[in-house]
Amino acid sequence: MTETPGQPVPGSGDAALRAAAERAAATRNRNLPQFDDLPVPADTANLRQGADLHEQCLSLLPLVGVWRGEGEVVYPTIDGPYRYGQQVTFAHDGRPFLYYEARAWLLDEEGRVVRQAAREVGWWRPQPDDTIELLLAHSTGVVEIFYGRPRGQTAWELATDAVVRTATARDVTAAQRLYGIVEGGDLAYVEERAMSGQSMQPHASARLRRIVG
Repeated sequence: MTETPGQPVPGSGDAALRAAAERAAATRNRNLPQFDDLPVPADTANLRQGADLHEQCLSLLPLVGVWRGEGEVVYPTIDGPYRYGQQVTFAHDGRPFLYYEARAWLLDEEGRVVRQAAREVGWWRPQPDDTIELLLAHSTGVVEIFYGRPRGQTAWELATDAVVRTATARDVTAAQRLYGIVEGGDLAYVEERAMSGQSMQPHASARLRRIVG
């Protein structure tokens, strides 16, 4: 993942616009399942539908959507590396936060699903000073509070300020994440973790393509 966009290639602008238009044609009319009888604004992962994005969330605008792709997980305490598939949702209801959900599944060497894997849900809460608060709850019994900031218009870096674990959860002590929109309009991220007696080091990375929004 690059920190900032590279220098433009002469003649590449039109091609990039055409590619973006082609991607949008396949995703622009898709959204999250909706309940027609919900008495308040529904979550939307499509900026063309539903409530207007709150102005405080404009720094997170490129994230809004549903993304799906593959990644790799590795750590000294596990066999691996392992491939995984993942779907990530960033949605909103017009208020100054984004709803976040991610679910993963392990893949074998041929790309076939082996079993379900990690799940996490949370809230991205951008503040007027550009600070981002991220509350994240994992199905493994870990709850984390991250703080971070945008790095330019299409990258976001966060690190944990607090980690709380249930009695049966893995001994996670800290984490860092970097998200960014990369070439082709994909969403990529890298994560580092300190856990199970190990120091902070790479744990997971993935590249996801937009399927909604």
